[in-house]
Amino acid sequence: MFPFSKNNPADSIPDAPAASAKSHEAHPLDGLTHGAFSAQTSGERMACIREWLATGPAPEQLQQVFKELSGKDKGAAKLLREKLDEIKRSKTQATIALEWADKAQALLALSKLNLADALAWQRDAAKAGAPLSKEPLASLKAQLVERVRAIEDLQHRVQVQREAAVLVAQRIEVLSTKPWRDAQTAQEGLSTDVSSWQAEAATLANDANWPSVDAKFPPLLQASQAQLGLVWDAFQAALTQAVLAAQDGNAILPNVPVWADELRLARGIPLEPVVKAPKAAVDPEVKAKATSAVADALAKLEQEVTQGHSKASAGAANELRNALKEFGRLIDDKLENQARGALAAAGELEGWQRWRADQLREELVGKAEGLLNRPEGQAMGGRKVQETLRQLREQWKLTDQGGVPNHGLWKRFDDACNEAHKVVEAWLDKLKAETGEHRAQRLALIDEVKAWAQANRTALDDDWKGFNRVLHQFGDRWRESGHVGEKMYAELNALWKAAIDEAAAPLEALQKQSLAERHAMIEEAKSLGAQEVLRIDAVKALQQRWQAEAHRVPIERRHEQKLWDAFRKPIDEAFNRKTADREKAQSALSERDRIVMDASIALQAANASGDAQAIKSAMADLDAALRGQAQAKAAVVAAAETPDEKSVQAQVEQGRETSENIADTAASSESSESEPAPEAAKPVVRKPVVAMRGDDRPGMKKEAASAPARGGKFGDRKDAGRPAGRDGSRDARPGSRGDDRGGFRDARSDRAPMGERFDAPRLGDAAFRAQRDALEQAQSALRKLAAQAHGEALTNLLTAWEKRDAEQVPSVQELGSRVAPAVRAGWAKAVAPAPQGDTSTALLRLEMAAEVPTPAEHISARRMLQLQLLTKRNDPAPVQTWGQDVAVVLGGAFEPAAARRLQNVLKVLLKP
Repeated sequence: MFPFSKNNPADSIPDAPAASAKSHEAHPLDGLTHGAFSAQTSGERMACIREWLATGPAPEQLQQVFKELSGKDKGAAKLLREKLDEIKRSKTQATIALEWADKAQALLALSKLNLADALAWQRDAAKAGAPLSKEPLASLKAQLVERVRAIEDLQHRVQVQREAAVLVAQRIEVLSTKPWRDAQTAQEGLSTDVSSWQAEAATLANDANWPSVDAKFPPLLQASQAQLGLVWDAFQAALTQAVLAAQDGNAILPNVPVWADELRLARGIPLEPVVKAPKAAVDPEVKAKATSAVADALAKLEQEVTQGHSKASAGAANELRNALKEFGRLIDDKLENQARGALAAAGELEGWQRWRADQLREELVGKAEGLLNRPEGQAMGGRKVQETLRQLREQWKLTDQGGVPNHGLWKRFDDACNEAHKVVEAWLDKLKAETGEHRAQRLALIDEVKAWAQANRTALDDDWKGFNRVLHQFGDRWRESGHVGEKMYAELNALWKAAIDEAAAPLEALQKQSLAERHAMIEEAKSLGAQEVLRIDAVKALQQRWQAEAHRVPIERRHEQKLWDAFRKPIDEAFNRKTADREKAQSALSERDRIVMDASIALQAANASGDAQAIKSAMADLDAALRGQAQAKAAVVAAAETPDEKSVQAQVEQGRETSENIADTAASSESSESEPAPEAAKPVVRKPVVAMRGDDRPGMKKEAASAPARGGKFGDRKDAGRPAGRDGSRDARPGSRGDDRGGFRDARSDRAPMGERFDAPRLGDAAFRAQRDALEQAQSALRKLAAQAHGEALTNLLTAWEKRDAEQVPSVQELGSRVAPAVRAGWAKAVAPAPQGDTSTALLRLEMAAEVPTPAEHISARRMLQLQLLTKRNDPAPVQTWGQDVAVVLGGAFEPAAARRLQNVLKVLLKP
């Protein structure tokens, strides 16, 4: 967390703390707080307060120091206030815990517990800040949860008993529509079920938590008990009367119509036709209301049945039954028949859903049992069986959600899954054993590598290739040592790397020595290749030494190939140069080619020197040599023919313009030393004009071409007849993208006129390749030198910070153009004194300015600082104050982690 202080990190660092005009007496609490009251800055005061708080002072002392310091330094007083708040919270939590523990015990002691009070206790305790995860509140919370669960279970059992009573009553009602002998046969089973129901109802009423159930549940149980008792008593009385009537022909018939008719037929008494009593007149409004209610319930049931929703259709069927019970006598027969048909369809749907769910369960049971009864040769592996069992159990859960559970099928399914899981357990045990075996193999291999490393400090008979071959064999054996877990592999891999590094240490040391020797031979090859006269015997001897070293010490193939290419390049260049010299003897270079070749060779020498100023100066000379193309053309024209006065004047102006262009280019180059511009072309001596016969109209002279008429045909352009470039394109002018033999690309204002630019002589192949290679190497060398200078300056700055030496701080020229002299002076002043202050905020501002990632442990601090910066709209952004922030970091203590973070930031901020 960052304190919201008034100190702005972007403010410039003062040269020295302002000394007070008067020497005040020491504060009485200064010794107690480790000098907090005598500290000069807020940062020092906060550091003293943190050091004092680490000693664990008494609350009275904290209160006293807070009272004295709150008016002097809000930031330091904030630390004291947080400590006092923490002590207050700990005391408050203990008091709150005792208070809510008493409330929980009082709730548990009640014989009639209100569920709302029990559930509200946990909510209110958490809202009040009580530590519910600590004792004794944790155990009390568990007891309350268990008590609530028991009460809810009791209420659920009451509802189940109520439904069971309804089902038993329905069974008795169904028996009243069947022959009385069927009812007599089912009497014994019904008697058992009724007795069981009454015993369960008595158990519920005698439960200890019965007084705590909701007030609506006891009346429900009592009503169900009374209704079932009445129905059962009436059934027994009617059945007894039917048995007596069957035995005695004069006995009274039972009140059950079906049984009475059966007994009348048995006595030989004909049945009287049933005459429906006419319905009484009903108010039309009441009848319309009843019809509407039944029709709505019927439409809802038909919709749910059509869509196949089993659960929703069951609820809609109950609503329709209730509507028929209430309004059945008020509706017509047609609507009543439709309602009965819809109820029958709903029953069929419910039965079909139950049948379909059982069918799906049967399939899952078959799949589970089929995991063990696999054909020979098709047994499944442990991992496959594990995944299959997981999928089967998930499918069973989905099936249970759509229908009534089937406990018989579940028992078969669970037994089959448990039996199949034994295969998984065996596979896991085998996998565990294999993992232990593989671990033992890897540990044995590590011990073997260590023993081999102790016994083979050097290669036998100087056979380093065999030494390297053995190391590769160890690596192959490690990769083939079998599978282990990721965590175990990470542990073993650390041991393996340490062992193999120890074993390869002699070879690595020899490879470093061999690399040094090969680099020395590369330099020797460069020196041999740079000699004017190539010594063939010395080159052969050097190559033999290289081959002997390559056969003796093995190096990684790609690295060795790069070294060989670097070694071969200067020798190949020397032979190519020798071949080029031989070709030069056959075809002499032109004057312009010689100038370009000399400038290219000078640029190559400057590249080898590693001096940036020399490279830039040589590049300017090569540019000037390439821009001398116009002078060469003027000389060729002057030697070929005799110009007239206008052409002589044009050549003079052209030479003057070319000289001015060369001077401008040399002045705008990045070199600090001004290079002299090439000498302007000398004007051709004016010769007297000799009169000659012929037509002097434009276009009639052989040396002057006539201008094309307006609206010329295709191909009449000035450059239509010029030769194509090297790549076959028409763009062959100097500086173009296709052919850069004419020099660097310049602005349009610096180009020569069209006729002069396209008719200029071309460079030879040797001069063209030489200047191209020289320029590419020069640009690469300049980039490397700039990067090297940037890295050295950054390293020197970190070294000056670590050693607290202001003299080692790089100069402004070394740091680059992004650092002003005032900023560099601030850094030097920050490095000179002893470390002081907190640098965490400054590092975060620097990382925000450079847009580099922050370490994971400081992410939250960076986000908090960003939120704080949003509240300070008028303060400068981190991008504007990164110089002052670097000074703050340099003024603090040197830490490797902070140094790495500062280095990552300055790589971006000081990038040229």
